[in-house]
Amino acid sequence: MNSNDIHIQVRTRYLSEQSNPGESQYAFAYTITIRNLGDQAVKLLSRHWIIKDDNDKVEEVQGPGVVGLQPTIEPGQEFVYSSGAVIPTEFGTMQGSYEMQLTDGTRMQTPIPAFLLSQPHSVH
Repeated sequence: MNSNDIHIQVRTRYLSEQSNPGESQYAFAYTITIRNLGDQAVKLLSRHWIIKDDNDKVEEVQGPGVVGLQPTIEPGQEFVYSSGAVIPTEFGTMQGSYEMQLTDGTRMQTPIPAFLLSQPHSVH
């Protein structure tokens, strides 16, 4: 089993009610679906995010689990969670990785492909 057996899908949403463009605060929610297509259960141990705004300012976020959980995802199952980010520009990107542990104790890094944070109907 390798990181290709973990499929990650991301949906983002601009949160106008939590944003304040006059103060350079743009809030975004993201929902992530993690599907285990492999033959072993995996436990999500930690996350590492690289958040980049439109001014090329980079913020890194690391920590255990996601939204306070370290879920175990069985073969053929999925785990879905939502979280958010606030950046100082209208556009930004997020990418990173999850550290996963297989049933046999092996650890692997699962990449999270870059995704766009942007207001709806905007072009960048």
